[in-house]
Amino acid sequence: MKLTAVLSSILIGSSITATHAPGNLPVVSVPAEKNHFHRADGPEGTIYIVIDKSDYELQVYDDKGWYATYPVVFGSTSLDDKQMEGDKKTPEGNFKIVSKKMHPKWDRFIMLDYPTKESYEKFNDRKNRGEIPRNATIGGGVGIHGTWPHEDYQVDKYKNWTNGCIALKNEDVEDLYEYVPIGTKVSIRK
Repeated sequence: MKLTAVLSSILIGSSITATHAPGNLPVVSVPAEKNHFHRADGPEGTIYIVIDKSDYELQVYDDKGWYATYPVVFGSTSLDDKQMEGDKKTPEGNFKIVSKKMHPKWDRFIMLDYPTKESYEKFNDRKNRGEIPRNATIGGGVGIHGTWPHEDYQVDKYKNWTNGCIALKNEDVEDLYEYVPIGTKVSIRK
């Protein structure tokens, strides 16, 4: 089956359109209002978040199942697990939201409880194996936030730029901020 036929069958019934560029290659365009995708109804019941570093996605689930998907970026270009303070890597594991606040640089900031007991165990194991310096510290202050004003394009280009946090477009972090309560569980994986 030709790529064009595959794309056409996928795109039928959606607001995403395919056109043809020179050389007969299909070009997929997503309307500006489709920065994020979510069900038309609001979330119901218990909410939890899964952040998949390899797919550059933050997905929200509720009692009905999938609720929303947002594109995200991280810290280092390496998607490896955070090892120590200053490595700019985004930690992996299970966390929860401990606070939410407006932020002067990054629009909204949703703080995670990193480092957790699990984070400290991995950190200490790495120290004992000599993978990180003995004087290294674990770091903290990891959260979900927006971008600098007028820099949502960083997310569109999948450009990792944070110090280990998860960054969304400002419109997306504002949307998420409105309905995700403190205490929400967050799983970050590669």
